[in-house]
Amino acid sequence: MPQRNDTAIWSGLFRISAESGQTLQAQIRQAIVAAILDRQIAASMPLPSCRILAEKLGVARGTVVLAFQQLVDQGFLVARERRGHFVNPDVLATPAKPHQKAPDQANEIDWKARRKIAASDMPPPAKHENWIKSSYPFVYGQFDPALFPTAEWRECNRMALAVLEIRNWASDMVDRDDPLLIEQIQARLLPRRGIFANPDEIIVTLGAQNALYMLATLLMSKGSKVAMEDPGYPDARSIFRLAGADIQPVPVDQSGIVTASIANDSGFVFVTPSHHCPTMVPLSAERRQDLLARANRYNQIIIEDGYDSQLLDEAPQQALKSLDRSGRVVYVGSMSKTLAPGLRLGYIVASAGLISELRALRRFMLRHPPANNQRAVALFLSLGHHEALVRRLSSAFDERRKRLVHAISAFLPEWRSTDSAGGTSLWLEGPRGTDARGLAEAAASRSVIIEPGDRFFDRTEKPSRFMRLGISSIALQHIEPGIRELATAAGRRPAAA
Repeated sequence: MPQRNDTAIWSGLFRISAESGQTLQAQIRQAIVAAILDRQIAASMPLPSCRILAEKLGVARGTVVLAFQQLVDQGFLVARERRGHFVNPDVLATPAKPHQKAPDQANEIDWKARRKIAASDMPPPAKHENWIKSSYPFVYGQFDPALFPTAEWRECNRMALAVLEIRNWASDMVDRDDPLLIEQIQARLLPRRGIFANPDEIIVTLGAQNALYMLATLLMSKGSKVAMEDPGYPDARSIFRLAGADIQPVPVDQSGIVTASIANDSGFVFVTPSHHCPTMVPLSAERRQDLLARANRYNQIIIEDGYDSQLLDEAPQQALKSLDRSGRVVYVGSMSKTLAPGLRLGYIVASAGLISELRALRRFMLRHPPANNQRAVALFLSLGHHEALVRRLSSAFDERRKRLVHAISAFLPEWRSTDSAGGTSLWLEGPRGTDARGLAEAAASRSVIIEPGDRFFDRTEKPSRFMRLGISSIALQHIEPGIRELATAAGRRPAAA
């Protein structure tokens, strides 16, 4: 924490001049008031003593004493015996004033005009910063604090901080990953999806999005044609567009992506076959075979996102990667839906040649994901904690999904849902004329958070009657009351239970 004698901090705040036309005392007061209102001085940070500040500014001590006293009288500062002067917390409780540009910043650089990629023009993410404070958070991609394995995760972090373990992960690994984590991904995570890979066919990433960004950077360029599900994963669509790719939307039905509609000249096909994003329907066995056959016939690369595939399904399907015999399928996995999204840990499984290229690229981007987190997750997997967590989450989410389907049938009977086994969300289609965005705003006023579905479509006229309801972060007992509130927000009078 900054102390009163951290001169580097205060030298930038107090700029006084004998030629300014104002008294030295007034200049000191103005500098302190401006710093307080701009939130540049924390309430816990003592100001320099009058003697030190006077010496630093080259003014009489009495000048600083008078300035401080007037600021105390005006309520900007409080004097604490034997501790010095502090910012009055009541001042910081009021909204900050709008920041005024200094004269020399009037001609600010137009960074948007200088950019080479239009990242800020891409569709924004679904933001639910305060979802945890909501009574009924039907949000996707978040975790339930009640189900998080706090004790087990702490144990693994303590183990990772042992002296011998620190020696294993504290050095710069350059382009390598924790060998124990690679071993655990190879032995415990991939076989569940029917994938058997060698260590040189796996690379660790900072989540699935980082994996997709690296693949797009390495393999795509301006004019690359990427076939994608429509509706589909919006952030993947944006990542590919940032690489210069042309997106070719492909319709989705009850059997997944319509493979017959994939253009023959597509260089890449991005799919979420285990649970389609966002409808959750699995890709049928017939379509899987057709997709692989087409990739071989037309020299296409398939990027398979294992979207929502970490949980236990009643009738699990193997990953496309497990059926691949030509090395055309690149598998992207993540631990966000099981362990925690905040850890940002994922992986890519592909041919050794591609993984080698990805390691070379990653070295220039971030070298490697934090090795201490890699080791903690590796220990979490090796001790069986992840397997136990997957069983617990799968059971809890299956019960929540069934409760949600029942509640929707009872209170929103005109909404059609796709109820697929497994996964952590439900996709809903409302009657024609439904405005899901307007409904989301009305629901938010009743402490219900939902996600409008229009962002998943890559069309000029985006359908507005769809929404996605997540179940990973809402308690079982809150699902039915939440849907009751949602029905009320939709203008329906909920029926008696």
